[in-house]
Amino acid sequence: MDARILQEFRAITGDRGLITSPEELKTYECDGLTNFRVIPQAVLLPRSTEEVQAIVRVCHRERVPFVARGSGTGLSGGALPVENGIVISLARMNRILEVDIPNARVVVESGVINLEVTERVAPHGFFYAPDPSSQSVCSIGGNVAENSGGAHCLKYGFTTTHVLGLEVVLPDGSIVHLGSKSLDSPGYDLPGVFVGSEGTLGIATKIILRIVKRPECIHTLLAAFDSTSDAGGAVSCIIAAGMLPAAIEMMDNLAIQAAEAAVHANYPNCGGLLLVELDGPTAEVEALMGQVEEICRQCGAGEIRVAKTEAERAVVWKGRKAAFAAMGRISPNYIVQDGVIPRTALPRIMSEIERLGAEAKIKVANVFHAGDGNLHPLVLYDRRIEGQEHAAEALANRILELCIEAGGSITGEHGVGEEKKMMMSKMYAEPDLETMQRLRCAFDPDLLSNPTKVFPRPRLCGEKPGEYQPHPLEIAGIAERF
Repeated sequence: MDARILQEFRAITGDRGLITSPEELKTYECDGLTNFRVIPQAVLLPRSTEEVQAIVRVCHRERVPFVARGSGTGLSGGALPVENGIVISLARMNRILEVDIPNARVVVESGVINLEVTERVAPHGFFYAPDPSSQSVCSIGGNVAENSGGAHCLKYGFTTTHVLGLEVVLPDGSIVHLGSKSLDSPGYDLPGVFVGSEGTLGIATKIILRIVKRPECIHTLLAAFDSTSDAGGAVSCIIAAGMLPAAIEMMDNLAIQAAEAAVHANYPNCGGLLLVELDGPTAEVEALMGQVEEICRQCGAGEIRVAKTEAERAVVWKGRKAAFAAMGRISPNYIVQDGVIPRTALPRIMSEIERLGAEAKIKVANVFHAGDGNLHPLVLYDRRIEGQEHAAEALANRILELCIEAGGSITGEHGVGEEKKMMMSKMYAEPDLETMQRLRCAFDPDLLSNPTKVFPRPRLCGEKPGEYQPHPLEIAGIAERF
């Protein structure tokens, strides 16, 4: 990168806010998806909205592409650097700016860790509902980019349900405020447009969050089944009974083995494990929990436990939250997928995944939000075995195709990013993708903000339907490969 531009960046962030050494840049070459790696030209660590704005203005003037990054825990390559671009890390913008308990609002900077919001408001009897498995390390800004969910999104909704307003630095360096502290602002739902846009529309620097009152009673049930198909049948029956649990999670035997080895959650050794959590008024929760137990027995549960204390409940959830990371104990490499299907399709799709894995001679562990049909198949492989990595990628893509065929989606909460962008054309027709591109161009006509992500191929703003104009970064990438 031109020394003049680097010097300008250094003047904005100071020496400690600019990273250019090759050794340090390698820390930022990928996010939680390590299959793709790109070394950025530089990494900047601003401390304020004003510094972010100044950086983006330089990028806009010099046509330097940029990628915003939170904690780097994403699993779709959304924070993957781009060729000849920079990374803007918001890790130092980690202040909780305002806690408004009477109005159930919290204002945070993008680098604030998800769990810190709940920890701050818990003494007042509140919590922040979106709870990804990585909530102890992932940032609110990253959650906004991917519209993250978590175990309790079944009842409480995803990040978009809990974001009321945002301060955003647009790709030309201007600042806009989307939404407000009120529940429903007039005009277009621009916060809803921005949440889940995966960093392609600009950089959120401040976020207004809605917090929720902690329920009077919380009960968590664990039920062991012979198979995931039986457990999936129980999920459908619970929902069909008219109940809306706070969470319904499922794990198969491989996932159970990994979690047990990692955190010793005392899970039963079974084919399919179901975790069902109910919350609300005590009388209601106790009555409904009795119905859940009966449904699980009728669907073939061999063992049922209800956590009797908060400590027991914490252990049950510790095993589930540790499942992704624990896979490293049973496989040297794995691909985390994130498809969505209708709940009623669970038994059939689980059987299909098992069949496809057997055909490919590749094991698949399953951990997912069964209540809303968000699957997280973990395709296990060893890249040291020739050809196995490609076979695992093919199997992972076939699982996503199954989700589409069942009327579902290629992502529930991890985003499209770099990993799944080629699957977008399988889910959407060209007019749909063109409409999305028009929206993106309205925010970023020069395509500088996280370019080359989400869409199946780079598209230029103003490109006519059916007309292909390669993006300069695509040309640079082709030249690099050859």
